[in-house]
Parts: sequence; structure tokens; C-alpha cells
Amino acid sequence: MKEDIEKWHARPLHQRYSVLYLDGLYVKLRRDTVEKEVIYVVLGVNEEGYREILDFFVGGQESAYVWQEILQQLYQRGVKEVLLGVFDGLPGLEEAFKAVYPKADVQRCVVHKVRNTLSRVRKKDQFEMAEDLKLIYRSPNKEIALEMFQQFQSKWSHKYPREVQSWANELDVLLTFMDYPSSIRSVIYTTNAIERTIKEIRKRLKPMNSLSSLEAAEKVVYLTVQDFNEKWAERKLRGFAEAQEALERMFEERYH
Repeated sequence: MKEDIEKWHARPLHQRYSVLYLDGLYVKLRRDTVEKEVIYVVLGVNEEGYREILDFFVGGQESAYVWQEILQQLYQRGVKEVLLGVFDGLPGLEEAFKAVYPKADVQRCVVHKVRNTLSRVRKKDQFEMAEDLKLIYRSPNKEIALEMFQQFQSKWSHKYPREVQSWANELDVLLTFMDYPSSIRSVIYTTNAIERTIKEIRKRLKPMNSLSSLEAAEKVVYLTVQDFNEKWAERKLRGFAEAQEALERMFEERYH
């Protein structure tokens, strides 16, 4: 299996991916001592709307520097044209992504952002603020989203200035998805597409408590990823069929 895994890590990839989702999970890994280390996972959606886990990498603490190396490897394996990268707000990750794909857009995961914000808000305000935030990212277009944000700002700034300011600072990368066809917006404003995979990997690793070695971790992740990729080979991601022509135009405008 070790050979299979090595071959899989080196396989050539499509040239074009409409979206790359980046996410990671922490697992307990034994190397002399047991410590939590990260498993990096990259999921791509090609221009027809088919999903595929392009690669994963086990080990260390999550850092933008390692993400950049992973993306560079994908580039070398053929992934030359990307429209959008979707990930959470790890410091430096945006710059790392843009270093490899300068023409791509960046979408900060809205769900992560909402969760982080609400965790800093008093219990009694959480529901109301969540509903107000929904009005922003579920708006039919960017114009209305910006209006909704202004209302949000004037309503909550007094009580939660830091949290509101943080949305103001990141609004651009939180609303990137609104520049894309409406049929795929609900799929690209969050890293949900990859989180199911992450959950499944976590579930399969759980019985082992801590992994006896790096090889053991790789094996489990590889088998899980194979299952997903086989399943997905037959099924397009929701909304991509309708968006295909628009996405192809975006590729032509950006890369040709």
C-alpha cells in the first residue's frame, strides 16, 4: 500500500479547478511521544463540477508556509488555473494561496467567521446577531449585502465594536462568493464541502485513540479519501451544471 500511496500523491491532476477548498484536522500522533499534529486536506472541484480530494499531508502544526508548499506541489502536478480558494482565516494563508495562484480569488469561510464572532458575544445576543449576519451573507446580491452590513454595523457597533470592526476589515474576502453564479454560492461561501470529508477521517481515526505512526495515519486517510473520490466521480456538486458556462467564461477572461 505504501507504493500505492506514493503513486497517488504524485499522480497528474487536471489543469483547471473552479474551486479549491483547504482545511485541516488535528490528530494525536505518536513519534516517541504523543502529540497533536495536523492533517492538511485539499479538495478540488473541476470545471464540470466534479469533486476530488487532490492531496493530503500529515504532520506538524498547521502553518501557512506548509500550505504554500502543498499548493506549489499541486501546481507542479498540473493544477495551473484556479478561480477560487475557500478556507478559514489562518494567518498568512491568503498570501500563501495568492503566491501560487495570483489570479485566483479568495473566499474566507463565512461559517467559521460567524462561529468565531458569536463565541465572543453574550449568550442573550447570539441568536439575534446570528440572524442579522444571515441577512448579510444570504442577500441576493452584493449591493444588498453591503446595505445589510451597514445596518448590522449601526446596530451592533456600540455594544461589540471589535467584532463589528473585524467584519468590516474582512468584508471583501467574506463576500467574494457573490461575484460567482448564484447557483453555486451556497456551496462556496463555506468550507462545508470539505468538512464532511474531515469528519469522516476523524471518525475513522477515533478508535485508534492515538496513531501508532505516521504510516498508520497516512493509510487511514488514504483509504477514506479513496472512498470519497470513487463516490464523487459519478456525482456533480450541486449547482455547478448550471454555472458551467459562466465559470468557463471566467477562466477565459482570467487565464487567456
